[in-house]
Amino acid sequence: MAEGNGKRIAILALHIESNRFAPPVGRADFEEKVLLYGDEILEDAASEHPRMVGTMTGFIHAMNDAGPWTPVPIVNADVGAAGPIDHDFYLELKQEMRERLEAAMPLDGVYFGEHGAAVSTAISDPDGDLFQMARDVVGPNVPIISTLDLHTNISEEMVSATDALIIYRTNPHVDQYERGMEASGVMHELLGNVTPTTAFIRLPLVAPQVTQLTASGPYGEIIDYGQTLIDDTVMNISIAGGFTYGDTPENGMAFLVTTRDDMTRAQSICRDLAERVWNYRERFTPNLTSLEDCIAGAVARGEDPSEPSIIIADVADNPGGGGRGNTAWLLEGLYEAKAKGVILAVFNDAALAAEAHEHGVGATFDARFNRDEADQYSNQFTAEATVLALSDGNIVGRDPGSRKNMSIDLGPTAALQVGTVTVIVISIRQQCIDPGYFENFGVSVTDARTVVVKSRGHFRAGFLPYFPPERVIECDAPGLTSPNLDNFDWTGFQRPIYPLDQDAEWTPPDW
Repeated sequence: MAEGNGKRIAILALHIESNRFAPPVGRADFEEKVLLYGDEILEDAASEHPRMVGTMTGFIHAMNDAGPWTPVPIVNADVGAAGPIDHDFYLELKQEMRERLEAAMPLDGVYFGEHGAAVSTAISDPDGDLFQMARDVVGPNVPIISTLDLHTNISEEMVSATDALIIYRTNPHVDQYERGMEASGVMHELLGNVTPTTAFIRLPLVAPQVTQLTASGPYGEIIDYGQTLIDDTVMNISIAGGFTYGDTPENGMAFLVTTRDDMTRAQSICRDLAERVWNYRERFTPNLTSLEDCIAGAVARGEDPSEPSIIIADVADNPGGGGRGNTAWLLEGLYEAKAKGVILAVFNDAALAAEAHEHGVGATFDARFNRDEADQYSNQFTAEATVLALSDGNIVGRDPGSRKNMSIDLGPTAALQVGTVTVIVISIRQQCIDPGYFENFGVSVTDARTVVVKSRGHFRAGFLPYFPPERVIECDAPGLTSPNLDNFDWTGFQRPIYPLDQDAEWTPPDW
């Protein structure tokens, strides 16, 4: 890269997946995860183990390789999945971005490494609001491109304020870096005077998160089909499953087709994709296993070594979807049933982790789970525990998960033996992405009879070498990310919407 030469491209991001039912987050929460300004963004991208999401590093690395260019790093705010962003902090962040963009003018392009499912405590579409802010600053002729998580909720403003939106194709997300690289390629095309045209459709369909896997099933099928239509005219086809728990008017599976100046082609393909999904919408039905059956199965496996080991996903308490990562229904049930060979990760309880560190390795004490939590799902549970291992919680994401090679901070961490169950207790809320969340703390995945992870789906990539899909169970327990949509009081959706409203109807646009 030749600094100071070539096109000036601004780089910025608000990366948050907001669960409206979870507690709000503010500046301190972002600082705990990722809040980078100016050259800190480039320094992180150049590090061996970046903290930023892979789309940001992929874009920067690809632009470096294609150079020369002049990167203009603005702000990168990334808290992952959480509750709504405090609106006052959002306005501060937006103003910081605006001022830095204005100071950086003139610019030749703008790249956002967004998630796309942000909600503030006051508005439902901060992503579209930020895109429009950038458009207001740079004017109508400067390309604005954003990468987005496939759990984005696409708004009309997000589409109208940008030139191209590029969504992940995989869930679990193992193509973030590649989508960042793709955004670099699209940026170069637009800087070369290619005119993008985008068709957009949003269906009245909120597919439960567990039905949005891409290795197989209805969502993967439509994404794979869409990619067969890419050619010299069709630049990008993106299909957003959406993030249900945002509970916004922008919720609904969305289709974006971007062409090189051929709107008729874009509209035709977009309508075809949407019609295909609507015609098999009933396939987006979750297949969950009751809490009682999960516990009974764990007991049986512990007694019979001839049975294959199983991984249980506590999908209703997924920190990757805004869950607190601390519901105790599975833990308490497995403990009381004395299920053998059970390991569980990761349980978010900073107070308990701190107490374990005070006692030290080998100590036995009464572990009080969720002593400091008042959330309706953060049920308290007390049991005798022995400290097996202690750590500062700094680990590196393993291949092939979505956080491969990334630096991960779990905060002070303890491995506790709670009856027959081994529990990894952390201090900074995260979902359990890969086996390293056990093995870095001396707990063997291969020796376990039942592995419990607090994750919805991202664990599948990292744990695939241990557990093929037929040995994965999704547990129907209470929590902030339950796939049982009837468990929530939805107020933001545009109704009727399927599957909450079985009689929901949709008519293709008459373009």
